[in-house]
Amino acid sequence: MATATTVATCPDCGRKIALRPQIQVGDEMICPHCETELEVVSLDPPELDWSWIEPADDENWEDED
Repeated sequence: MATATTVATCPDCGRKIALRPQIQVGDEMICPHCETELEVVSLDPPELDWSWIEPADDENWEDED
């Protein structure tokens, strides 16, 4: 588990973000610097990535011929 002094880098703005204690893979957060929605993808080493939001079932992303 991460400690209060664990930091990760925002993939969008490149700034360091202090992670809260007991953070887990899959936790979502917002970068305090650029407000990008992020997700914890690794704890060792601590790594953040852009959060992926699944499209709603009624949204069709493919062309229908």
